Amino acid sequence: MPIYIFVEIEQLIAEGRKKGKDFIPLGIGDPDLTTPELIIEEMNKQAKIPSNQNYPSSMGENFFREAVARWNKVRYGVNLNPETEISHVLGGKEGVANIARVFVNPGDIVLCPDPGYPVYVNGATKLCDGEPYLMPLKKECNFLPDLEETDTNILKKAKLMYLNYPNNPTGAVAPIEFLKKVIDYAEDYNFIIVYDNPYSEFTFEDYIAPSILQVNNEHVELNSVSKMFNMTGFRCGWVAGNAEIIKGLRKVKSQIDSGGPIFIQKAVVKGLNLYKSQKKPDVIAKNIKIYEKRRNTLVEGLNKIGWKTDLPKATFYVWSQIPEKYCEMSCMEFVKKLIDVGVIITPGTGFGKYGEGFVRFALTQPIERIKEALERIDKLLN
Repeated sequence: MPIYIFVEIEQLIAEGRKKGKDFIPLGIGDPDLTTPELIIEEMNKQAKIPSNQNYPSSMGENFFREAVARWNKVRYGVNLNPETEISHVLGGKEGVANIARVFVNPGDIVLCPDPGYPVYVNGATKLCDGEPYLMPLKKECNFLPDLEETDTNILKKAKLMYLNYPNNPTGAVAPIEFLKKVIDYAEDYNFIIVYDNPYSEFTFEDYIAPSILQVNNEHVELNSVSKMFNMTGFRCGWVAGNAEIIKGLRKVKSQIDSGGPIFIQKAVVKGLNLYKSQKKPDVIAKNIKIYEKRRNTLVEGLNKIGWKTDLPKATFYVWSQIPEKYCEMSCMEFVKKLIDVGVIITPGTGFGKYGEGFVRFALTQPIERIKEALERIDKLLN
């Protein structure tokens, strides 16, 4: 397997810091805003209760699964049985990988978006000795896979398909009509869709991201509190949907992990219960406004200095083609030029071969630092 792209970037940063260089990190997608105080307070309270310090269930406690079912009902209007159609996972990454362990046998084909989250190809497919088939996400197709262009022989052999919208790294969104079309393909060719939806709440203006479960629950959807409540380090998420798929995931997980801490699950429930309707609760809406201002500052600033960049509807990423002046370079070579001026972004090839020619910004710095990064980029470009 290739070196995980963020590790390579970290090595370049470490070398620069030894020389005293000041970096503005706009690379890794780890929120810089803090977890809501009411969730922290609840976790601290629950951690002091002895029964919450014992081994949890790998599939999640009953109260946690019930809260997730309620959240799906309030957020999407979807009815789920917490007994059979929901399982806790130790963050979305674990869920992505372990669903492959359930269903992918040596030689099985897995449909993976490219560019896409590297775990689909590496941590999931290749570690199960499966064969990744890359579905190109192209700008001219709004970064949606063109299923009509996919080889029908490949579709007939496919076991799983990973889909992720709102999308990392492109920030693209998928209308529910597209999800219906994908489900039709899955029914025709008999493969499972794993819909990775951790940025469901990370949407701007009046855009509301759909769930694949709103079409039907024949497949599964992953979500987590990592981005929703700025809880990346807490490792708490869930898989919801088809009961047979959930049954298989639970069987695998029972052999691998002992679940997430009970006190963290109880704190997460506190956060999920803030939802009273499809509308984001104030603690989330407030944070999204901060990221929205950062997005506007970055995109407007890039366009102003001659780097044409589109405004994403969702996620805290900005995906942009390399400036025309440097279009002969690889994206990694261009990223190294930016590292030289103290700005860290991620090369598109970190997310697959179809990411060549693109780079990804993460909106995880205050506006003042984003403006400073723009000044440094301006000096490089102009």
